[in-house]
Parts: sequence; structure tokens; C-alpha cells
Amino acid sequence: MAGIHSSASSQTVLSVDLGRTCTKTCVSRNPEQVVLIPANVAHLTVEQVRRGGFESQAADPLVDIWLELQGNGYAVGQLAADFGANLGVGQSKVEDALMKVLACVGYFNLSGKISVVLGLPYLSQEQFDREKEQITSLLQSPHVMSYRGEFVSLEIERVWVMPEGFGSLIWSEAQDKKVSSPDFPSLSIAVVDIGHQTTDFLMVDRFRFARGASKSEDFAMSQFYQQVAAQIPGADSQSMSLIEALHRPEGERFFRPRGSSKPSNLDDFLPSLRKNFARELSDLLVNWLPERVTDVVVTGGGGEFFWNDFRPMLKEARLKGHLAKPSRQANALGQFIYGETQVASLKSKLSETAS
Repeated sequence: MAGIHSSASSQTVLSVDLGRTCTKTCVSRNPEQVVLIPANVAHLTVEQVRRGGFESQAADPLVDIWLELQGNGYAVGQLAADFGANLGVGQSKVEDALMKVLACVGYFNLSGKISVVLGLPYLSQEQFDREKEQITSLLQSPHVMSYRGEFVSLEIERVWVMPEGFGSLIWSEAQDKKVSSPDFPSLSIAVVDIGHQTTDFLMVDRFRFARGASKSEDFAMSQFYQQVAAQIPGADSQSMSLIEALHRPEGERFFRPRGSSKPSNLDDFLPSLRKNFARELSDLLVNWLPERVTDVVVTGGGGEFFWNDFRPMLKEARLKGHLAKPSRQANALGQFIYGETQVASLKSKLSETAS
């Protein structure tokens, strides 16, 4: 029993937010240590991935993530994009989830026994339950891989899956409180997580997830990126360079698609596109918003992007709006806190059993 106690107390928790633009991942609650890995995954032969073996291991691994698993090769992130892999918009997030999680494991140099916390869209209770079961069975077992040429052996002992967006509420509640700070556990809250592939609308009553009133919509930043790309000849809406340009400050939003000699200034058309898209998102929110909601937590990369457009609408509806900060990383950080709490609870139960 003492051996089990020791295993639980030293358990590493890996949080993985399977974003469609980037995988956000962390092994602590420090916002500055959340790592963003582009969501591209390329399926290659072992020979293709091993060609990166001559490069210095000191090189930034974020631009050179490759691994071998069960006789197959995979590139993840920027390297996968270089091989022509897109962001996989429209696919289930279960697809390639194992490769993304193992890329995170390799990046953080983890091995041995670990626990993993993830989020999935809540398109319906049936789909969420089905995908939760699929992703758990994929992950929860021993794994042996080669990460950037180095042998790695690990066992994912526990997998926790929560609806996307819930991590941001946990993170927001965990922040240092001021006198005017909301007491989230006593409120009826709507969490609006504007991601790349889905916008997640979660209803949370006194920290109880209201399944019947929550849903995810297949209307999110990917449609906005498509509208932007349509304004630029030759642009690909899944281009990470285009997406990064969009999120730069005004006056610095230039993007040159492949084959073009001159970059386009996105500020020429971005304000009107942004305003119209924000109105559509607001309509979705208003049509869904349960009557008992008093506070709205806005999160995700799209949440931060459209925050200034959302605030007047929330104010007009006499709702208190809160932007999760940092918005893109909040889900991963909240998921980590959840996993950390679960491991501590398990440790406590094992201690009681041992005594």
C-alpha cells in the first residue's frame, strides 16, 4: 500500500487543451509555462521522420517535433505544416489526439506514470460520452515511443475529460480575489469559449455543469478565417501565418500568401468583417443564453479577439462580463488545477486506507 501511496503523491499531471489552431499544454499552474504547439499532424514513414536525426537536439523542439510509434512516423506542429499537413478543421478532436498528447509528453520530457486532463466539445451528451470513452481508451495504457530520436516509456494511469471551456471557469475562480471579485461558486454562469472549430456555451449553476442547458456550436474562428482568406487571392484559411497576422496589433497585420510578391494589409478590411462576425456570435449567444444567468465568462483565442465587441452587448443585457486571462491558456491552466486536485484527493484517500 505504501508503494501505491508514493506513486499517487508524485504523480505528474499533464494538461492538454486540444485546440484546432494550437494544442495548449502545461505541467504547472504558471501561465508563462503553458506551451502552444500548432495543431498540424503529418503521418509519415519512419524513414521520413528519422531524417531529422542529424539536426542538433539543442534546436528549438517546437519547430521540430517528430516521433515514432508502433512502426509509424509522425510530425507535429510546424514541422507537420512544412510537410503539408493542415489544421484538420472539421475532424473529431479524438483524431490524432494520441499523437498530440505524446508530443506534449516528449516536449516536457515526461516518463513513468502520469495523469492526463483534456477537454472535448459538448456537441451533445451522447457524442461527448462517446468521444470521452474513445479518447480515454486511446490514452490510458503504457506507451513506448521514440521522441526526436530518444526512447521514451510511460504509462498514462488516469485520464480526466471535461467539456471545453470549463477549465477557464476553474482558472478564473482560482485567481486572487479582490473585494469586487465575483464569487463564482455561488452564481449562475455562462461560459463562452470561442475556439477555432467550435464556440462552446456552457451553463454552470454554482459550479454544477448544467448538461441539459449546455452545447457547442460548429461556428467559430475557422469561419472568420475563411472570410478573411476570401479577401486575399491565394490565401489559405488554415495557414498559421495568416492566423498569427490576424492577431497582431493594428498597423502590423500584414500577410503575404505563397506566390505573392506583395503582402496584404489586413486592416483594410478587417474592422468590417470583425464587426459583422461579432454580431453573428452575439446573436448565437443571446438566442442560447438561459434566463437565470447573471455572469458571463468569455474565453478562448476568439474570446479575447472579440471581447471589445462583446462587452457592450453584455452590458446592455445587464450581465456581468469577465474575460478569462490569459484567454488562450486559461482552459489548460484550469484543467491542470482540476487534475492536481484529483491527484491530491486520491493521495488523501490512499493515506487514510494505509493508516
